[in-house]
Amino acid sequence: MMVDDIYTFFKDGLRLDGRRKDELRPIKIEAGVLKRADGSCYLEHGGNKIMAAVYGPREVHPRHLQRPTKAVLRYRYNMASFSVGERKRPGPDRRSIEISKVSREAMEPVVFRERFPKTAIDVFVEVLQSDAGTRAAGINAASVAMANAGIPMKGLVTACAFGKIDGEIVLDLCKEEDNFGEADVPVAMIPRTEEITMIQMDGHLTYDEFMEGMELVIKGCRQIYELQREALIAKYRSELGEEEKEI
Repeated sequence: MMVDDIYTFFKDGLRLDGRRKDELRPIKIEAGVLKRADGSCYLEHGGNKIMAAVYGPREVHPRHLQRPTKAVLRYRYNMASFSVGERKRPGPDRRSIEISKVSREAMEPVVFRERFPKTAIDVFVEVLQSDAGTRAAGINAASVAMANAGIPMKGLVTACAFGKIDGEIVLDLCKEEDNFGEADVPVAMIPRTEEITMIQMDGHLTYDEFMEGMELVIKGCRQIYELQREALIAKYRSELGEEEKEI
């Protein structure tokens, strides 16, 4: 936005989309939306629209990929061809392979994989519409889908990002802030234990800026965690209601 011949991300103290510096974009989470999957989740975060599906634990093929003492967690992040303004070429690319890897590593610490040796837990995350922060939104959807599948976990994993625009530290970057800002730091954590399971940084921050951002992002993750829990509670409450009607 241009104000007084100067490009800025702020107007009257608010960001381009009207949010405060410590405010998340609108989030909607629904659990158990796919009948064919063992667990699933549909999530909207700002302009992001994400579908996650979980299958397993199930037998691993080919068998040489089995682990004798624990399950293998496989995570596939993919952006649909129609998820961006210009059609994306179908299939995996360097970015989707990298996000799949770091997202899997963010999820692994919470899963009791030793309970299911020689099996695989497959997580599929499809980005139907892309805004900024798809890897964090994908992790949030995958975490709910895994809980919906009944995968034993220490807790939900929640992800969010902070960044720097116009010299200010802000929570949950929108697309314009992500594209033209000075830094972007996605973070995943287990809110129940406050353990950080993923942190990446694109850009440059001072130590004080980094610590300010971490305070913001932990608060943001706690808010998203409550929405994840509410989505799961709503799903199981509706299923219990249907069972009572049948009885």
